[in-house]
Amino acid sequence: MTSYDDGVPVAYSIYTGADEDETARLIGEVFAHRDPPAVAAGITPEEFEAFVRLFLPKAGPEGLTVLARFEDNGELAGVMLNEDCASDLPEGMYDLPASFGPVGDILGGLAGEYHEKNHFEPGQGVHLFLLAVADRGLGMGIAQDLVAASLRHAAEKGYKKAVVECTNKTSQHIFRKFGFTDRIARSYAEHRYEGKAWFESIADHGGPILMDRDLP
Repeated sequence: MTSYDDGVPVAYSIYTGADEDETARLIGEVFAHRDPPAVAAGITPEEFEAFVRLFLPKAGPEGLTVLARFEDNGELAGVMLNEDCASDLPEGMYDLPASFGPVGDILGGLAGEYHEKNHFEPGQGVHLFLLAVADRGLGMGIAQDLVAASLRHAAEKGYKKAVVECTNKTSQHIFRKFGFTDRIARSYAEHRYEGKAWFESIADHGGPILMDRDLP
């Protein structure tokens, strides 16, 4: 599928293993520099890239991740990394750098509370995990197109529910526009990890929110 934003052709496709390096680099750069909790915790692009690579071996077989590429040069414009809610955590999740501690604590708390009451069998729930857009693609509607394509593709594969954790007001606004409902929230101002207020500098973002919605 192809969308034309501001005159720039952007093609959308499903992730394959051949896209691994570009996907890991883009998500690593975007989250280390733009995601509020990752920035507050001091996660580097290299550290976040290594984190993303833990999930990519299953992204190809699951066939849920959507990519956007600029058609004029073939470069990656954006990615929506998705996974089956019932899939196991990849190996290496417990060997991450210490900088992931506070982020994993606050987001893991959201997911843990949600999944205590919501159990998914394989093929039932899709987790919209990491959304990243290249600098060149900002303001072109690529993020919204990636979300729309992800939801449409998951529904076509038979998934019944979509789940997402939004870490800032911008992403929360985007997903609410797509019909997602707030389910569980945390406060950056109130959160403490090992006695430290890691997210005090981003308190204006409120806090991360886990949202979900039914798929048609």
